[in-house]
Amino acid sequence: MVTYRIDRINKEFLRAISEILQTRIKREDVKDAILTNVNASKDLSYAKVYYTLINVKRREEVQKSLDIVSGQIRALLGREMHLRTIPELHFVYDNSEEKARAMDALLDKVSVMDSVKQASEEE
Repeated sequence: MVTYRIDRINKEFLRAISEILQTRIKREDVKDAILTNVNASKDLSYAKVYYTLINVKRREEVQKSLDIVSGQIRALLGREMHLRTIPELHFVYDNSEEKARAMDALLDKVSVMDSVKQASEEE
């Protein structure tokens, strides 16, 4: 039996955490985090919150700040969300965009090599 409860909760966590980071948290460096996804466990004991940054050089600084304010965010979520348990939040840097760029570069390389091979076979 497939339930969509966790998917709905994940989407609501993403919306709520984004709003909390932008409006209620005083630390300026956490506002640089762009949340991409939330994966909560089925029992809601923990949740991984994936984020990315425009300026990757500040990754360690932003990670430390997010770890510091995670308890505060959890408390604010507890007041806002109507759930029995609010998960422990773990912030994880999402490097899928970097992987996608690397894959695009490899595909471009293969395309160029293929066109060169076809040109040499036609001659």
